[in-house]
Amino acid sequence: MSIVLESLSHEYMTGTPLAFPAIRNVSLTIEEGEFLGLIGHTGSGKSTLVQHMNSLLMPTGGSVLVDGLDVREKKNRPTIRAKVGMVFQYPEYQLFAETVREDVGFGPKNMKLTPEQIEERVTEALTFVGLAPKVFASKSPFDLSGGEKRRAALAGILAMRPQYLVLDEPMAGLDPRGRVEILDMIENLRRTTGCAVIMVSHSMDDIARYADRVVVLAQGEIAMSGSPSEVFSQDERLLSFGLDIPQATRLSSLLRFRGLEVPNDIYRMDRLRDWLLKRWRA
Repeated sequence: MSIVLESLSHEYMTGTPLAFPAIRNVSLTIEEGEFLGLIGHTGSGKSTLVQHMNSLLMPTGGSVLVDGLDVREKKNRPTIRAKVGMVFQYPEYQLFAETVREDVGFGPKNMKLTPEQIEERVTEALTFVGLAPKVFASKSPFDLSGGEKRRAALAGILAMRPQYLVLDEPMAGLDPRGRVEILDMIENLRRTTGCAVIMVSHSMDDIARYADRVVVLAQGEIAMSGSPSEVFSQDERLLSFGLDIPQATRLSSLLRFRGLEVPNDIYRMDRLRDWLLKRWRA
């Protein structure tokens, strides 16, 4: 069970003077249950890359297989889109139905589930995102608060019980508390269901806190790949790609400059805090 990208390339406006290669020869495997963080400067090809994972875009070179199913084959696409849930920036803009129940149940309905199965999925998904079904299911999605809309939109994806959840800057516009609540919810989903999470983000701290593996894109190609410790310990290289670094990495570097022997593999604030407390108590 995996998503396999093999020598994937995508060119926009192929065959015209404005042809532009967005990604080139990207080979990457997303394993079942992992949390992959995808980072890169604006224009590096992140969104183009992830849109191949549920067949929104077709390769102009190479291949994409989702659990062995080729995205190029039209007959595979409904199955692939049920397996790979896609959440874009401001997912609340995806809301459209008259009630939250209809909106959340849209995906399961397209999967040809029975009314009873659809209702079960709606109840399950709303409960998981913290929206009590008895309170919210019959409401108009447009009467919800901003945070509730985002949760309802996520519930619509979760109701399809995806095996892979692709998040393209899903925290855009949220305050720090809202970011943590949504990301903790997504991490809980991963632990509960075993689904893989692929998250595109400009927030190095979000990636540092949640990702098992980090991939850095630069000019449409994979420039770095490894554990958060391996990637974020190379702060100068990240900065050369026009990226920020986690706050803990920046603070650790400053403390080392001041003479404190902080380990190079600390990239999360909670771990830096624990290390400092341990040293202070010693």
